[in-house]
Amino acid sequence: MSRRVAILLSGGGSNMVALARSMTGDHPARPVLVMANSETAGGLEKARDMGIDTAWVDHRPFKGDRPAFEDALHARLVQADPDIVCLAGFMRVLTEGFVRRWQGRMLNIHPSLLPKYRGLHTHARAIEAGESEHGCTVHEVTAELDEGPILGQARVPVQPADTPDRLAARVLEMEHRLYPAVLRRFAAGDRRPVMLP
Repeated sequence: MSRRVAILLSGGGSNMVALARSMTGDHPARPVLVMANSETAGGLEKARDMGIDTAWVDHRPFKGDRPAFEDALHARLVQADPDIVCLAGFMRVLTEGFVRRWQGRMLNIHPSLLPKYRGLHTHARAIEAGESEHGCTVHEVTAELDEGPILGQARVPVQPADTPDRLAARVLEMEHRLYPAVLRRFAAGDRRPVMLP
């Protein structure tokens, strides 16, 4: 029986598309919901075009009351009954209360080789630090920002002429390979890390 996957996003949804396209054939999971924190998130239309149910919970009316926003998010997720929740560019920091509800079942992809460069502006920070390599990490979500057990990493060399945008584009290509590979393994019950060169 296939594992049910919900994907949360805030933007155009390129990682969501990579995940959804991978969940075919003998893959142990299937996408059941794509949800955003804005009705205008471009990933929602892409999900609808792929035949996946969509929903959104606008965070703006909940300004100053993050638990109420997360309660609404949680309620919609419960309706979809996912076994796994994948954060794919979901640009809201989740509280410990929300994370606890989905602990052990929620994955995130982050554009750095964690534990380096938690948070934002990872590509610029890697260049400024003179790193020779950069990359991305898929990890289980815990209450601490960009922490949790590492389930996969992919490495990208930093080139002398790199700008943050150029480096980000190459890292994103690797994200589209890494996240589906990790999800396939995780959905099959295997939590050994996937390491791509």
